[in-house]
Amino acid sequence: MNLVRATATIGGLTLVSRILGFVRDLLMARFMGAGFASDAFLVAFRLPNLFRALFAEGAFSAVFVPMFSRKIGEAGGNTAPARAFAEEVLAVFAPLLLIVTALMMLGAGPIVWAMNGFAAYGTPKLAFATELSRITFPYLMLISLASLFGGVLNSIGRFGVNAATPILLNLALIAGLTIFRGHGDIETARGQAVAVTVGGLLQFAWVAWAMGRAGHALRLRLPRITPQVRALMRVIVPAALGAGASQVNLVISTLLAWHFLPQGSVSYLYYADRLNQLPLGLVGIGVGTAILPTLSRALGAGDAAAAERTQNRALELVLLLTIPAAVALVVSALPLIRGLLQHGAFSAGDSLQTAHALAAFSLGLPAYVLIKVLTPGFYARADTRTPVRIAVLSVGINFIGNITTVWSLAHVGLALSTAVAAWVNAGLLYRTLHRRGHLTLDVRLKASAIRLFAAAAAMATALLALNGVVEPFMVGGLLQRVAALALLCGVGFGVYLAVALGLGAFRLGDLRAQFARPRAAPLSPAP
Repeated sequence: MNLVRATATIGGLTLVSRILGFVRDLLMARFMGAGFASDAFLVAFRLPNLFRALFAEGAFSAVFVPMFSRKIGEAGGNTAPARAFAEEVLAVFAPLLLIVTALMMLGAGPIVWAMNGFAAYGTPKLAFATELSRITFPYLMLISLASLFGGVLNSIGRFGVNAATPILLNLALIAGLTIFRGHGDIETARGQAVAVTVGGLLQFAWVAWAMGRAGHALRLRLPRITPQVRALMRVIVPAALGAGASQVNLVISTLLAWHFLPQGSVSYLYYADRLNQLPLGLVGIGVGTAILPTLSRALGAGDAAAAERTQNRALELVLLLTIPAAVALVVSALPLIRGLLQHGAFSAGDSLQTAHALAAFSLGLPAYVLIKVLTPGFYARADTRTPVRIAVLSVGINFIGNITTVWSLAHVGLALSTAVAAWVNAGLLYRTLHRRGHLTLDVRLKASAIRLFAAAAAMATALLALNGVVEPFMVGGLLQRVAALALLCGVGFGVYLAVALGLGAFRLGDLRAQFARPRAAPLSPAP
C-alpha cells in the first residue's frame, strides 16, 4: 500500500469538504449567529453527525472493510465471494434502516427530549429542535447505505469516491443558506434541516452511481441472515461504541452547555470543534482509512512484521502533520477565529469565547488522530471489544471532568475534559497493542518524534510573535482577512518545515517516493 498517496487522496478531498464546511459555518454565523435558532439546528444536526461519524468514518467501515478484504485474500484475489457478502449485507440492512428511520421520525419528540437531558416539555427551543430533527432523520438511512457502498470501494483501493461524499452535503447546506434561505434565523434553520436530507440523497446517489459506472453495482437480494451477516452484526455494535467515544464526549459536553451555561455556549463549542476537526479529517481519517485494508490483508497472510511496519509509518506520518496543527490552533486560536468568523451576527465576544474552547479542544488534537490510527490495529484482528472497553473508560473520565470543571471554567472546561479523555483513550490503545506484541515504536519513529516536537516549539515562538501583528487585520475586509490568515499560516508552516528539515525529522525524497501510482485490483463479477 502507498500510504502517503492514499492519505493524500483522502485528505485532499477531505480538505475540499472541510473548506466548504467552513464556508457553510461562515454563512451560518452570519445569518443565524449564536443563539436560539442556531442552537436548535445544531441539536437537530447532532444525531445525523453522530451517525456519519459512527458509520461513514467509524464502525461500519471498521468492521466491513476487514471482513471484505479478508474474503478477497482467502479467495486468492478473487473478489466474487466478497461481492456476494456485500449484497447479503445490503439485503438485510436496507429494510432495517428504513424501519428504524420511520420509527425515529414518529418518535422524534421523545428522542430529542432524551438527547437533551430530559429537558422539560413545552420549551420553545426544545419544540423547535424536535421539528428540525424530524426533518433531518432520513439522513441516517441514506448515509448508512452510502457507507456500505463506500466500504466496498475503499476495500479495493478506490478511496477517492467515498472521500468526496461529504462535499455534497456541504454543497447542499451552502445552497440552503445562499439560494433557498428564508426570512430570519428561524426560517433559515428550517431550510438547513431540509438541506441535510437533500445532502444525504446526493451522497447516496453519488456513491451508487460510482459503483454502477465502474461495473460494480450490487444486486438487490431477498433479506436473509446468513452466517456472514450474523458475524458482521455481532461485532458492529461494539465497534460503533468504540468509534463513537469522542462523539459521545461531545454530546455530553453539549448537553451540559445547553442546560447549565449561558445561551450561545453550544454554538461556541460547535464552531471550535469544527476548526479542531479539520486536521482530524485531513490526517486521522485519511491515514486510518488507508491502512485498514492493508493491515487486514497482511495479517490474513500471516505477515505480522509488515503490519507493524505499516502502523509505525502511519504514526510517523500523523505526528509530522498533526503536531504543528495542534500548536497553531492553541497558540493562534483567537486571531484564527476572528479572521474566520467575526462578522455579521458573530460578535467579538463570541470570537473570544470560541477561541478559548478551540485552544482547549486542540490540546487533545494529536490524541484524536492517534485514536484513528491505533484502532485499526484491533479491527484488522477482528477485535472490536477492546477499543470499546477503553472508549467507555474515556467517556467516564470525560464525564467526571465535565461535572468538575463546568462550574469554574464553563464551556472551556467541557472542551478541556474532552481533550484529556482523548489522551487517556489513545494511551490505553497503544499500551494494549504494545503489551500484546502487536506494536512497538521503532527507532526511526522515536527519533523523528523528538525532532518534530523541536520544530513545533520553534513554530510556536514564531506564531506568538506574529499574533499581535496580524490580529488588527483579522476584523477588516475580506481581502485583509485572507491576507492576514495566509501570512499567519504561511509563516508558521514555513518555520516548522524549515526546522524539521534542518533537524532531519523527515526527508522530502521519502515523501516523493510514496507518490508512485499503484494499481487498483478489479472487482470480479458476483456469481
